[in-house]
Amino acid sequence: MLPGNLWRRQRPLPVARQAVRGEPPARRGRRRTIYSIMWRNIRTGVDTPSVLCYKGKGGERPFPGRCLSAALPDCEVLLAMPGLAVVGAQWGDEGKGKIVDYLAAQADVVVRYAGGNNAGHTVVACGQTVKLHLIPSGILYPEATCVIGNGAVIDPEVLVQELDALRARGFQTARLFISDRAHLIMPYHRDQDRLEEEARGAYKLGTTGRGVGPAYADKVAREGIRCADLLDEAWLEQRLQAVVPRKSLLLQKLYGHRGYTVAEMMEYCRRFAPQLLPLLADTGELVQEALAQGRRVLYEGAQGTLLDVDHGTYPYVTGSSPAAGGVYPGVGVGPGAVTHVLGVAKAYTTRVGMGPFPTELTDAGGDWLRERGGEYGTTTGRPRRCGWLDAVQLRYAVRVNGITQLALTKLDVLTGLETVRVAVGYEVDGRRVDRVPALLPEMSRVQPIYEDLPGWSEPIHAAERWEDLPEAARGFIARIEELTGVPVVCVSVGPGREQTLVKGSISW
Repeated sequence: MLPGNLWRRQRPLPVARQAVRGEPPARRGRRRTIYSIMWRNIRTGVDTPSVLCYKGKGGERPFPGRCLSAALPDCEVLLAMPGLAVVGAQWGDEGKGKIVDYLAAQADVVVRYAGGNNAGHTVVACGQTVKLHLIPSGILYPEATCVIGNGAVIDPEVLVQELDALRARGFQTARLFISDRAHLIMPYHRDQDRLEEEARGAYKLGTTGRGVGPAYADKVAREGIRCADLLDEAWLEQRLQAVVPRKSLLLQKLYGHRGYTVAEMMEYCRRFAPQLLPLLADTGELVQEALAQGRRVLYEGAQGTLLDVDHGTYPYVTGSSPAAGGVYPGVGVGPGAVTHVLGVAKAYTTRVGMGPFPTELTDAGGDWLRERGGEYGTTTGRPRRCGWLDAVQLRYAVRVNGITQLALTKLDVLTGLETVRVAVGYEVDGRRVDRVPALLPEMSRVQPIYEDLPGWSEPIHAAERWEDLPEAARGFIARIEELTGVPVVCVSVGPGREQTLVKGSISW
C-alpha cells in the first residue's frame, strides 16, 4: 500500500501510454478490474512520471523528480486511479454544486453518492441559474456521464420533474444512470417525516420534510423499496404487501393519518416506472469500468461533514453519510477508487435547521451575512443561520474525510468588512478545547476563541488571477491553510463558472 503522501503526489500516466503486464486479468481475456489497472510497466525512454513508487528489493520506494524509465528499465509501478471526491466541510450549503460544475468540465463521470432531494445545488452556467436536488451537477455537460449511486434515496416524482425541467431548458439527460440498488422515497415516507417532526414539538430536528430520513430508516430496517423492484411487478407487489400495511398502521395509530393501501402504492410505482426503468443500471460496475479505463471520476457529495449521521452533531444530522467514506458503499467501489478529497467550505459558516452552532451571529452581523450572501435554502427557501468561519470544525472535517485540498467559496461576501474573524479554538466550562465535542450539551456550551484578521474593501468579483486578490484576502486564505494543514487550491469570488480562481492545480 502506498504511503499517503505518495498517493497525493503521483499522477497517473495516460492510458494510451501504459503497457499492462501479462499477469492482470485483462490480458487473460477477462474483464479489466480496478486491480488490473493499478499495476503498470514503465517503458524505457517513453514514460517519465515525476513521482511514482516501484516494487523491488527492500519494498516500495519513491523516485521523486527524476525519469524512472532511465533509472529502472523494467519495473512494476503502482498507480492511483483518477477519482476525486468533493465533500462539504461544514453543515452543507458550502457551494459544492458550483465547484462540482467547475470540475465536471474535466470529468468523464460524475457520481452522486449520498442524500436525497433534501439537498440543493445551485449552479450558474451560461447565464442560467440551475437548481438541482437529485441529479449530479455534471448533467450540464453533455459529454459527461452522470450517475446517482445506490447510497442516494430517490423520490420518483421529484426526479421526473427535475429531468423535465432540464430538458425544457435544452440540457441533455441521455447520459444519466441510476443505480438499480438505490432506494425509493415513497409517499408514506414524506408523510411520516412531516408528522414526526410536528410531534417532536420543542425537540424538532429541523428536517426538510422530504421523507429522506424515514426512507433511510426503512433501508436499514430492511423495509425499503428499491429501484430494481420496479423491474418485476409480482415481486414489487409482494414487497409492498409486506411493508405498506404496517406503515399505514403506524400513520393511523400515532398521527391520525388515513394511511395507504397496497393498490395505491402499486399505482404510484406504475406511474413513474416508465421514466425510471430506462435509466437503471449496475452503476457500481459502470464506475469501476470507467476507473479501469483511466477515466476521471468525480464523486459529488450532498450536505456536509457536520451533518453526517456518524460524525455530525447528532441527532441534528441527515440520514446518510455525506463524508468521503460514504463514497465506497454509496457507489459500490473499493477504497482505491478515491485518490484525492477536495473539501468545500465557505469563507464563513452557515447551517439550516436546529442544533448547536458555536460561531453563530444572532445580531445584525448575521443578518448582513445572510443578505449579502443570499443565504436562503435551495430546497426549502429557509433562511440560513450565519456566523464566522470555524477552523476547529474545518480541522475535524479534514481528519474525518482525509481532505487533501480545500476550495473556499463566497470569499467575495466578506468584502467591505474591516475585520474578519476565525474561531481557532473553543472554551467549554473554563477550559480550552481544540476538538468538536461528541456530547451535544457540551457542544451547546462551546464559546469560540476568535482570532481577528484584517479585512479588505477592494471588490474581488472580477479577479481573474490569484495575484488579483487583495493582500488581506490572501492573508486570510493563508491563515486557513495554517490552521487546517491543507492547501486552499480553489477560491470562488462569485456565482459564475468564470469567477473561480485556481492556485496551481487541483489534484485528481
